[in-house]
Amino acid sequence: MQINILAIGDIVGQPGRKILEKKLRNFIKEQNIDFCIANAENAAGGSGITVDIAKKLFSYDVNAITMGDHVWKRKEIYDSLQSEQRLLRPANYSPLAHGRGYVAIKTKGGHSIGIINLLGRIFMKPADCPFRAADAAVKELSKLTNIIIVDMHAEATSEKIAMGWYLDGRVSAVVGTHTHVQTSDEKILPKGTGYITDLGMTGPHESILGRNIDCVLKSIVTQVPTRYDIAEKDIRIEGVAITINKETGKAEKIKRIRITENGYD
Repeated sequence: MQINILAIGDIVGQPGRKILEKKLRNFIKEQNIDFCIANAENAAGGSGITVDIAKKLFSYDVNAITMGDHVWKRKEIYDSLQSEQRLLRPANYSPLAHGRGYVAIKTKGGHSIGIINLLGRIFMKPADCPFRAADAAVKELSKLTNIIIVDMHAEATSEKIAMGWYLDGRVSAVVGTHTHVQTSDEKILPKGTGYITDLGMTGPHESILGRNIDCVLKSIVTQVPTRYDIAEKDIRIEGVAITINKETGKAEKIKRIRITENGYD
């Protein structure tokens, strides 16, 4: 028996949300997706998430939302991080911080899916060790389910790859987020863990990482701080579909996904 999981890359602003509203439900139905995870740390104007946006994403058939270094940008979400188990923040933030970093959620078919959200430390603001946090989360979730998906939200490719190898055989998949550029290194590691360095970006791709090209170029060239407005063209959903064996918890297949206004790859 198999279970199909869709992991969606960083949702950027209103364009990213809009294409999910238009396309996600039909894709989930057509591809027999059992569970959908999405990183939404850029969903509100490119930075953070609001309560209303989280509710809308759940209404589009997103089953779990992971975050990253922008999780604290919108204070209104703090209470929801406590009360809404489907909304995660990185597990390697302080245990005194709002919310939780891992959870087990049941599919409509009644099978529990474990999700772990981690934050890298290379070129990022200070955080606790993601490897120790992963160990603790895997230990607890393994009591509840043999299917565990890890969102490693990190800047450095090396750190994401290291986490994949570190957790190989202990989780079903490690998927990278944060850099907004989909990588072509999807694979199943030797002990059965699916892996990709970055899921990519759900948002406007005629852009610089989702932001207006002129704004970013002006800032880079002049070195003067400039507001980075969200771009609007070439909207896509990017991520991976992972097929997992229910009995073993091992990944059997991982495939890159790209959904545009006109269809999908």
